[in-house]
Amino acid sequence: MGTRTWTIRDVLDWAAQDFSARGIESARLDAELLVASALGIDRIGLYLDLNRPLHEKERGAIRPLVARRRDREPVAYILGHRDFFGRRFEVTPDVLIPRPDTETLVEHALAQIPVDTPCRVLDVGTGSGAIAVTLAAARPEATITATDISEPALEVAKRNASLHGVLERIGFEHVDLLRATERYDVVVSNPPYIASAELRELQDEVRMHEPDTALEAGEDGLDVVRRLLVAAKHATDLGAHLLIEIGAGQARSVVDLATEGNGWERIAVYRDLNRIERVVHLRRI
Repeated sequence: MGTRTWTIRDVLDWAAQDFSARGIESARLDAELLVASALGIDRIGLYLDLNRPLHEKERGAIRPLVARRRDREPVAYILGHRDFFGRRFEVTPDVLIPRPDTETLVEHALAQIPVDTPCRVLDVGTGSGAIAVTLAAARPEATITATDISEPALEVAKRNASLHGVLERIGFEHVDLLRATERYDVVVSNPPYIASAELRELQDEVRMHEPDTALEAGEDGLDVVRRLLVAAKHATDLGAHLLIEIGAGQARSVVDLATEGNGWERIAVYRDLNRIERVVHLRRI
């Protein structure tokens, strides 16, 4: 940044232009979020003080954040958090970053969980715990279990549960998929669903930084879904609900897998805000 006098406006413009030149799509927003974080203020605070000169210590706090974003590290990992369903969640490179698409899964899961009566709910592959914590906070009568194959991910999920005051209401289990010895009324999952060949085509932010185990699922992206359909069948009674987040174009394949001898019937396929079929809703038969 040199020895010239730099204002907040100057630094924002410099970072946004730098990001844009490197092909980063959300260049201005990313610049605002990173500069605000380095200065310990929010984005509104930036715009209320755009012409304030920055001293060297402040500029020094901004530089490493900009450098990390240049390397395509996701902003959520740099900041250490991401907002989901109106709550802030800690995220680390051990967990998938919660996305707005997954809010579709949560919305329809909540519709199957009674507000004022007990219900046994399982979140398979909880990652950051965003789904389990959101469900627990919205449905105080529900008993929630959250599983993950990654112990570091479970530690992140536990911290998020504690942050939002629901740690005592969620049972965390380090297990691949689930324990079939337990019974559930509603099972939700955002499993890995990226086909192996598609993994290298993802954005650098995803491909280089987010955990492969939370993304890749074999040649057609459905390896984990196949296993989940069978495992969930053995952990539910007749009438139980299973809601699975899926990738674009996978709905028909998932419904076929579920209804051709796996013990499930199709209830609905729900679209996300981009009108992409994102959630398959099944019922145990």
